[in-house]
Amino acid sequence: MIPPTAGALVSWSGGKDSCLALWRARQSGVRIERLVTALDESGQRARSHGVPPVLLQAQADALGVPLVFYSASWQQYEEKFVAALRDAHGAGMRHAVFGDIDLQAHRDWEEKVCAQAGLQASLPLWNQPRRRLVDEFLALGFKALVVCVNGRHLPQDFCGREFDAAFLADLPPEVDACGENGEFHTFVYDGPAFAHPVPFRRDRISPYHSPPELESTTYYFQELLEA
Repeated sequence: MIPPTAGALVSWSGGKDSCLALWRARQSGVRIERLVTALDESGQRARSHGVPPVLLQAQADALGVPLVFYSASWQQYEEKFVAALRDAHGAGMRHAVFGDIDLQAHRDWEEKVCAQAGLQASLPLWNQPRRRLVDEFLALGFKALVVCVNGRHLPQDFCGREFDAAFLADLPPEVDACGENGEFHTFVYDGPAFAHPVPFRRDRISPYHSPPELESTTYYFQELLEA
């Protein structure tokens, strides 16, 4: 647990889990002083969710929190993230908030990299029932768009949909409601943490074929543009 009034950063994907983690941390009295987001090597989109930095910045502006980007390949990811954590430590932060729920390997990695930077990892959603978290997110009034789906788990037409009760009802039984196993990713554009909705517009849906060394899967991304 982070002591009330302590300062912390959030590892920010722009999706529902990092958003709910931020919300819970704030509700407990934590001061969120920085968001940290990884971009791909080109710097044109978020590393996992594919959202352009201009919309991530719009999220941060609506949340009232400074945002720090770093660009990295998967091979450089850990090194660059540790550097971003050390920079936050230098700015006085001692805690880092993550949106992971129950994948122990993810928690182990987060605690490892935080220790290298002199920070304490905090996971406000940890070990909570996945469906309960989804229901809480929607009941609070957050709104999100599904911006990426893994073609191994979901067909293309799930991409670009609102993340809502209808989306959840249409999920195949084997697909997790949180997408915690990598089935899909989201972009949060409104809710109680936001001073105003994040304006955006949809563009095309683009396929991406991952290389064989990264499971050789087709992903579908909903391209988003600044409104």
